[in-house]
Amino acid sequence: MPGRTHLIALLSFLALHVTKGRAGSFEHTQALLTKYCTACHGGKASAGGFNLTGLTSPESLQVKQTEWNRLLTRVRNSEMPPKGSPAPALDDRQDMVAWLETTLRRNACAAGFVPGAWPMRRLNRDEYSATIRDLLDVQVDAAHGLPADGAGGEGFDNAAETLFISPIHAEKYLEAAKEALDFGAKDPKSRKTFLLAVPGKDIMPEQAAAKTVEAFLPRAFRRPARPGEADRYLALFRNAQKRGETFDHSVLLALNAILISPEFLFHHEDANTSADPVLANDYAMASRLSYFLWGSMPDRALFDLAAAGKLQEPAVLQAQLERMLKDGKSREFAERFVSQWLGTRELGRDIKPDEKLFPDYYDAETQGAIRYEPVLFFQEILATNLSLLNLIDSKFSLLTNKTAKLYGLKIKEANQQPKVLEFPADSHRGGVLGMAAVLAVSSYPQRTSPVLRGKWILEYLLGTPPPPPPPNVPALKDNHAGAPAATLRERLELHRADPTCATCHNRIDPLGFALENYDVLGRWRTEEEGKPVDASGQLPDGTKINGADDLKKALLARKDVIIRNLTSKMLGYALGRGLTLSDSCTVDQIAARVAQENYSAQTLIRGIVMSVPFRYQPGTIANTAVKEVH
Repeated sequence: MPGRTHLIALLSFLALHVTKGRAGSFEHTQALLTKYCTACHGGKASAGGFNLTGLTSPESLQVKQTEWNRLLTRVRNSEMPPKGSPAPALDDRQDMVAWLETTLRRNACAAGFVPGAWPMRRLNRDEYSATIRDLLDVQVDAAHGLPADGAGGEGFDNAAETLFISPIHAEKYLEAAKEALDFGAKDPKSRKTFLLAVPGKDIMPEQAAAKTVEAFLPRAFRRPARPGEADRYLALFRNAQKRGETFDHSVLLALNAILISPEFLFHHEDANTSADPVLANDYAMASRLSYFLWGSMPDRALFDLAAAGKLQEPAVLQAQLERMLKDGKSREFAERFVSQWLGTRELGRDIKPDEKLFPDYYDAETQGAIRYEPVLFFQEILATNLSLLNLIDSKFSLLTNKTAKLYGLKIKEANQQPKVLEFPADSHRGGVLGMAAVLAVSSYPQRTSPVLRGKWILEYLLGTPPPPPPPNVPALKDNHAGAPAATLRERLELHRADPTCATCHNRIDPLGFALENYDVLGRWRTEEEGKPVDASGQLPDGTKINGADDLKKALLARKDVIIRNLTSKMLGYALGRGLTLSDSCTVDQIAARVAQENYSAQTLIRGIVMSVPFRYQPGTIANTAVKEVH
């Protein structure tokens, strides 16, 4: 771990690099706040109780760090100043955001690494289904009847902020557990997994039930049973037996009760009652690991290491990471993380290409190949420890004969199953920007959209989403019969002639125009409306680009911005919560280490797993840093 002085210098460098050199200054920020904000936040009756007159030096941001961070978010999202009030120009806003972000992060990280909260959260639908599957060894989707989970935190549906429980959840969980147990009890293979004993010649019914419950409970709760805990569930078995119920019905009643317990339904850890942060216990670490990398409960190997007290040993953790990433269950992690990070989960749900204009998409095998290409691509990068820069540009992808045909590629090795295949020369493919799933979710159903695609790059890759459009923006005009056909670019040029629109579109559109050779499904084209596709543009920093290949070169020049954004997203996913200012210290440390180790994928995973927020529990004194990292 770097020393504190080195860390502060590193944070300053990364912050400046992330904002492309726009770090602003205290004086400039103070002048902007005075001009645009003190009317509402400068008097005795300051709006929201937030008074800006206390900002007399960079150090004064430490007094109300949380409030300043909230202000930073609102300024970055163009929520402040409120609509209708005078507002700074986009460049001034970016300068102010950059300075606030840099200063707040430096102040937050001055004390060292803080674990942050590990909030109790409900298993989401995917985690519930996978946990039931592995616990009972049943191949059914036990979560099919559960309500959908919304996204929270860093944009993922495993975030504690949205995983509350409601009366309808309680009812649905009861039904789901009963259905899964009934199914498993009738399947010979599954039955042997969790019904470990039945009354026989030398075994009384209660003895058989006790053996089953005592083995089932610690696996379901993902920790050793506490004294007397199993007996509470055996009482349900006894009561059912008194009523004359069969052995199966009675013992399944006890197991059902275990599966609707908060100890099963929630990620729950015993609180740390000491003042300082401590390492999470081995059973907690087993669950943190398994739900991060598999989205399910720990397996026997993790439970055994937890029982031996070895799971926090660095060498053991490294070995488990390598094992878990090679396991087939890591595909589920790749699917859940990638489809939400890149927004491709919405393809086929809320986003569907027009069936009449793009019938090729509606072939079932083609749909599946499109959907899984970015997932399998990411999984391959992780499992074989390739460079994460392959996400920006690569010589290969996971292709089937359907995707190869869709992309117009003549690859003899392509067949029905996805496999690692290299692109021919001049294929204009490589990285996620050439994938049909990404190009389709960043288009409209009927046509491409440079605006949506540029916004997608800024938001999903660079982590710098543009502000929302102003109200009452007129829709882009379509071509009309009898009038000369205009390309999409020509119509957009008219649309962005308004100076109010041009400021933001100058950031967004050049990125999207560079992808105009791809149609909605990612097929390469050279003409639109009978005219050559114009994929040229100029980025705000003056970089000129023409087409997808130039765009990827420009993004590779900003690779550290993309890697930091990926690190931030994955850390939020791993922790199951939104990140705080203190977490930015960890993000910067991991991103810097990834860069030092040639952007290797497993360096990112290892950095997250070995980080203070992932391995430690906070103490009772808020924001206390870890004194010595083990």
